[in-house]
Amino acid sequence: MRPTALLVEASPRFGRSQSRTAAEKVVGRLKERAPGLRLLRRDLAAEPPPLIDEAFTEAMYVPASRQDERQRQALAYSEAAIAELEQAGALIISTPMNNFTVPAVLKTWIDQVLRLERTFRSTPDGKVGLLADRPTYVIVASGGYITGERARQPDFLTPYLEAVLATLGIKTVQFFHLERLPRDQDLAVIIDEQVQSWLDCHLPSTKNASP
Repeated sequence: MRPTALLVEASPRFGRSQSRTAAEKVVGRLKERAPGLRLLRRDLAAEPPPLIDEAFTEAMYVPASRQDERQRQALAYSEAAIAELEQAGALIISTPMNNFTVPAVLKTWIDQVLRLERTFRSTPDGKVGLLADRPTYVIVASGGYITGERARQPDFLTPYLEAVLATLGIKTVQFFHLERLPRDQDLAVIIDEQVQSWLDCHLPSTKNASP
């Protein structure tokens, strides 16, 4: 079976997106390390997920064997998005930071895939994820500094995504922050340098590896 990765993208900027550019380089390194890698794409900006509504909320509490056609339709997007997660041996999330946290489209996707008794179970000791762990890479572009001594703004995105992914069962997560990139310089060169440094640390190239 071919290895599979899922790329979830949230930036509305498409061709000028820093997070999308960095994500493509992460995908390239994964393909280098796993020839034949099949890539699934879920572009949340191009095709925004449906908001949770009354029909979804009612259908999610009905066992699959008892759902009627209307209930299955209410959960159709959710099932498709969860199926992509179940297929993926690696997950890449590419997103900007909006107002200190995730964009609305990414939050809506999370609401679609984080489903009680489908991707997590509630127990007396807390929520337990039902999905298998897998390497996950989160690329975050922010307009200001959110890490280290230069941080001057809150970061609710990183702990939130860590908690969401852990609830799904995904705990092997690496974050890559693109912070306050200068607008008067060649961003492509700067991003390439930062991404290559991060990749060499977290996803070393196999090209120069000993046989």
